[in-house]
Amino acid sequence: MISRTALPLRHLTGTAKPGPPHEAPKPPASPSGPSWPVWLIPIATILALGLLIGLTSSGAKSTSYPYSVFLTKVEARQVKAVTIDSGGAITGTLANGSAFTSQIPTALGAGSLEQELRADGVQITGTQASSGGGTAAVWLVFLLPFALMVGLFLWLGRAARRAGGTGLSTVGRSRAKIIEAERPETGFADVAGYEGVKREVSEIVDFLRRPERYAAAGAQGPRGVIMVGPPGTGKTLIARAVAGEADVPFLSVTGSGFVEMFVGVGASRVRDLFNEARKRAPSIIFIDEIDAVGGRRGSGGRLGGNDEREQTLNQLLAEMDGFDQSSGIVVLAATNRPDALDPALLRAGRFDREVVVPLPNQAERAAIIAVHAKGKRIAPDVDLGVVARGTPGFSGADLATLINEAAINAVRDNRAIIERDDLDAARDRVLLGRRETSNALLPEERRSVAVHESGHALVAALCEHADPVAKVTILPSGMALGATEQLPEAERHLYSEAYLGDLLAVRLGGRAAELVVFGEGSSGAANDLAGATQIAVRMVREFGLSPELGPVGYGSQSMEFLGAQDDGPLSRPYSEATQRAVDEEVARLLRRAEQRALELLREHRAALDILADLLLARETLDGSVVREVLAEEPQPRDVSSPLIA
Repeated sequence: MISRTALPLRHLTGTAKPGPPHEAPKPPASPSGPSWPVWLIPIATILALGLLIGLTSSGAKSTSYPYSVFLTKVEARQVKAVTIDSGGAITGTLANGSAFTSQIPTALGAGSLEQELRADGVQITGTQASSGGGTAAVWLVFLLPFALMVGLFLWLGRAARRAGGTGLSTVGRSRAKIIEAERPETGFADVAGYEGVKREVSEIVDFLRRPERYAAAGAQGPRGVIMVGPPGTGKTLIARAVAGEADVPFLSVTGSGFVEMFVGVGASRVRDLFNEARKRAPSIIFIDEIDAVGGRRGSGGRLGGNDEREQTLNQLLAEMDGFDQSSGIVVLAATNRPDALDPALLRAGRFDREVVVPLPNQAERAAIIAVHAKGKRIAPDVDLGVVARGTPGFSGADLATLINEAAINAVRDNRAIIERDDLDAARDRVLLGRRETSNALLPEERRSVAVHESGHALVAALCEHADPVAKVTILPSGMALGATEQLPEAERHLYSEAYLGDLLAVRLGGRAAELVVFGEGSSGAANDLAGATQIAVRMVREFGLSPELGPVGYGSQSMEFLGAQDDGPLSRPYSEATQRAVDEEVARLLRRAEQRALELLREHRAALDILADLLLARETLDGSVVREVLAEEPQPRDVSSPLIA
């Protein structure tokens, strides 16, 4: 029974659909030597194997006899002729013409054997032992497979280079995607919202278009601009829009494309990337996910400077210092981990500006939704402004998924028009997950979920500063058995103490309803308790809203907008005594919020029962139903409910 109360800001931002794709021009074929026929390699392999077998096999079939058997055949006058070399090896011919071989034991010598052979009339021939042929065969056995592998490797490399691939000579080449001046058709008009960000980067466009204006005033244009924002913010789209507005070549590469297993490849690719940019100047270099190559040097326990990533970063720093600003080269970079970047990369003269691409506000979300809704049939009664108001913390990627899920939901119902219910179902899918139709609850569990969600909804409706209730449901979705959704009336940037107090009461309203109705809590409030505790901790540690600690704030070192978690206990900048005081204040805030929720629900017990029964009957209720139940609530009745302290 996970409850969705006030929707926190989530770490994503809007993007707009890029311009229509175009087929990139084919690069000119690189000159190469005469091409080898494809059938030449297997034929050469077969011939070489045949030669190897012929050399290692004997010319005539012969039988090898032990020395004792050889002596027996000599005594039986079956041996016609023998040839004995200086090493004691015997080759000969029997009386019937068959060949044989044998070996004289070195310790016995051949003195007595010679006399016996003469006595039996055997023709004897002596020869010098020679291992030249055998040695050549052995060397051929070992070297031929290696030679075949080298030949095949070289042939594949030549074929890859002819096909425009990455042979050995192209390992150090940059893998940047080069889009010529006439190709980028994405402009600022294609980026929905983000007017502040577009104004920030418009100076880059002006510098690339009219550099003489800056030269006349003695001003220098930006050398590098780094865009910082959560994943899916649209940083790549904004970079393409800059290139499209400036009408200059756009060289795009990812940070991971520099570093591979070969040492020195990353530095070589950085040099090649900037050389390509100089050839096409004025131009824009865009490095996406620069934290993959621009991380802090010496981090992670590494010693020395031989790490491939550090060499690549050093080369990148040298290249950014080395090119002339008047050449019209601007380096754009994007990352969602600015805290992991090396300080030398962010200093003035390299990346002169840092542009934060934030989450879209309500007006920007409406513009982004309108972009993604193009080409889709939307029902006339659908208000995109209401959809934007109900999606705080959504990014452009989330909003694109929202519209797509709504269209899929319409197709499931055999419709081609997207209705309001489709958008509501799609929002639940994005926030909560897939609807679990097969996860049937027991009757007592459905009753408990209904009471729990009714408690959230009633407390939210009764608290003055809480966001209005939009929908209450007991249909399981994802990890949630039920949900209470609230829509803020306006985009909030500051949160007052009264608002945070109401937020804690709403979070604990589900558990309070279980205590009022059943007299005991359940495991369904686990997510509510975790969320409420996190809010209370920030109220005490960061916002200074605790009279016990006073106006003291211990802010987190993590980047909250990137979704980073709070620092661990080892990095706490305060003592154990202060931590004990923080824990006591957090517990006090939570107990006070729970007590307030209990008092509100006891006072409106009749409305709680009516709302729970309606949820059991309808499974999903609109926020207006909650307000109607409170308006038509009968007089409070004296009902004593047990409470677990």
